[in-house]
Amino acid sequence: MGKKRPQTKAGKPQAQLKEGEIPVVGAREPCPCGSGRRYKACHGRAAAHAVTELVQRPFEGLPGECDWVALRELVPAATAPLHLAGGLPEGVPSVTLATVLPMAWPALRRDDGSVLLALQNDTSSGDLSRDLADTLRRALEAEPGTPVAAGGAPVGSRTGGPRLQDLLDADAAFEPVVHPGFEFWVPDAEKSAAPEVAASLERANAAAIPTVRLHGVDAAYWCETPEKNHLRWVMPHPEEQLLDALARLHAAGRSSLGDGTRLVGSFRAHGLVVPVWDLPTGMGAKECEQPAADFAERLAGALADDAPLTAEERRARGGLTNRQVTLS
Repeated sequence: MGKKRPQTKAGKPQAQLKEGEIPVVGAREPCPCGSGRRYKACHGRAAAHAVTELVQRPFEGLPGECDWVALRELVPAATAPLHLAGGLPEGVPSVTLATVLPMAWPALRRDDGSVLLALQNDTSSGDLSRDLADTLRRALEAEPGTPVAAGGAPVGSRTGGPRLQDLLDADAAFEPVVHPGFEFWVPDAEKSAAPEVAASLERANAAAIPTVRLHGVDAAYWCETPEKNHLRWVMPHPEEQLLDALARLHAAGRSSLGDGTRLVGSFRAHGLVVPVWDLPTGMGAKECEQPAADFAERLAGALADDAPLTAEERRARGGLTNRQVTLS
């Protein structure tokens, strides 16, 4: 027979401890609140839930939320300068967001002290903004010339630490730059890249889908694939309202971007909807600019229409909903 575990005596209730003051202890240790239960079955349960609870719109409140979503889910190679609240720390000349970094590093502190923060890495909790903020803080404190290792923040900091919304300047514009490849990883990739970085760069460039950000509308990205081209447009409108508007246009035959184009469905990513159009192979990003601007005007009118959907519009909406894919 197995040995019986000694029963832990419940301590006296610690009434002086407030909810936010209860420290984190081992999962099987008595909860510091004095309930007599193990931490994992008491206040640890709420902490664990907070760590894994998914934040549906992690970039909400940041300038350029739609572009943050695009760089996270749709764009292979892009960068954007980040502006910290209160300015840059001493010895950090710049902070730059990047879609990905070599060897899937979460962040990199370059030799000159500048910081690159990767956006497309896996994170350890359900709050992408908080995890990225933790990585950014570790990168700012790292020694120059070193990558930041993967690894989440402690439970307490993941549930109560700062988010990107706390660290970044809310008044600064978010201006992404799309690159044809990943040469931005190192200042002179051909001459100075370490062998492992050069190999990672070559693999990444070979897999990158040519992508261009449109200039006339916000957060619309043209991309080229072997079969056909696409336009993927991250939109900030509430999902139900946007789907109604798209359905109105689709039922009226006004949802395309011109001859040979077709609205084929949408993604749902980080709380936002991303309509997708198929384009002819010969239709490049420049040829999309005017049709996209014209569509934006039609969409604005459809969004302002609050009349009940007709039967045909409801069928169109059902078709769009059935072709929706959730990315995150």
